[in-house]
Amino acid sequence: MRVALAQVAVELGDLDANLARAWSAIRTAHDEGADVVVFPELHLSGYDLGRVVEDVALEADDPRLAELAAAGQGMGVLLCFPELSPSGVHTYNSSAYFQGSQLLHVHRKLYLPTYDVFEERKHFSPGTRLQAFDTAVGRVATLICNDAWQPMLPFVAVHDGARVLLVPADSSQSRFPERYDSPTYWYDLVSFYGRMYQCYVVFVNRVGVENRGTDHELRFWGRSHVVDPWGERLAEAADSEEDLLLVELDMSAVRRRRREVPLLKEARLKILEREIRRLADEGGDL
Repeated sequence: MRVALAQVAVELGDLDANLARAWSAIRTAHDEGADVVVFPELHLSGYDLGRVVEDVALEADDPRLAELAAAGQGMGVLLCFPELSPSGVHTYNSSAYFQGSQLLHVHRKLYLPTYDVFEERKHFSPGTRLQAFDTAVGRVATLICNDAWQPMLPFVAVHDGARVLLVPADSSQSRFPERYDSPTYWYDLVSFYGRMYQCYVVFVNRVGVENRGTDHELRFWGRSHVVDPWGERLAEAADSEEDLLLVELDMSAVRRRRREVPLLKEARLKILEREIRRLADEGGDL
């Protein structure tokens, strides 16, 4: 499996410009022999949608998305955008995986941060399910940015058969808290999941600046990367610049690693179900 990490800049609220940029990246990835291309979180809209007057949400079956994915001529394409629900009531922070022009799977971000400059819960409804899904190159799962900061979600994904975790993100270096360094936190998280859940992790971050010179400035640092089932970083994209990084994944390495050190074999899912239900019944977060 050859995956292309499309580390792009984004024009806040300019759907046409972002569609054109994505089309160019898809065509380049196809010409360079990629099987799959993965884009960052909300790359078709920009992140700080509270400052966008126009409604840029798209339904998952919008023909513009299918046409964009079709530019890959059969490649797998993961697109990320604000999704309007079929009812027209909700908007989700979503990713959609296409095989050619066929929509295979939609993941709606489950954990929406609302602190400091991050205001997602004001603009989006949270998703309600996580499922791995089959593609032409194997079974994968998607976690959008803050989803990956919840260790139980990658656990669920790999036990649902995922051998690759696709993690589109909009990570910027925040002004808080003390001793917080966003790239280091992400390196540690991604490496941990690769090593402990014995899978590939494809982290794709964006670049560029939104709200420059304001108290809400967001500076996205890039450095998209891939780790293998041993937790080793295979390759990394540029720092704070657009890049298209192609990485070869040996899917047989996942099975080999899981046979060598069978960490996932003894999940004891029924025990976890019972104890989680107990905590919920005792007043835990629902």
